Amino acid sequence: MSRPESRHASASHAGPDGITPAADAAPLFVASLPVRWRDLDAFNHVNNSTYLTYLEEARLQWLQQVPDWFSAASVPVLAASELHYRKPLVWPAQVQVELRCERLGNSSLTLAHCMVDAGDTDRLYCDGRSVLVWTNPATGKSVPLPTTIRAAVEVGAPG
Repeated sequence: MSRPESRHASASHAGPDGITPAADAAPLFVASLPVRWRDLDAFNHVNNSTYLTYLEEARLQWLQQVPDWFSAASVPVLAASELHYRKPLVWPAQVQVELRCERLGNSSLTLAHCMVDAGDTDRLYCDGRSVLVWTNPATGKSVPLPTTIRAAVEVGAPG
């Protein structure tokens, strides 16, 4: 059911269409996360919904390194999430979640992600993308990206 994984020369992973998102960009952030016993389902592998938790944790770890990424008038919300499950993830394991900027918009940020085995980065468990939109919590309307987010992404962009 899943398509074969592939590696790009820059060590990023190809998506389901064979195109490697942000292929030339170094990761913005790499989170190392343990697989916990409680993450397993009845089939003895990590439940597919838990992958979303791992991705959320990686995004939050990255955001915590960016000053002023939210305020009373500007908070990020998850607008979309796309995951492609490549291999079953079992316990015990340590994974790395690599985040790359795929698109930087006026009020949104698209992060490409890939989840690999920490000991064997050729073992791809999951890849895809997430879209974060910064909004005003009082109005629910989108607002411009914080300058610190834009700066954090542009510093990591290929020059």
